[in-house]
Amino acid sequence: MGRGDKKSKKGKIFKGSFGKSRPAKATKAVKTDDKKKA
Repeated sequence: MGRGDKKSKKGKIFKGSFGKSRPAKATKAVKTDDKKKA
């Protein structure tokens, strides 16, 4: 478990890959609807 482990989050950050433990989009962006506010 560490930087060499491709299944752990730290290992994925080190390798620069994405997956189950490190999703590509970590946080969902809050979408604002400008049409309803007008």
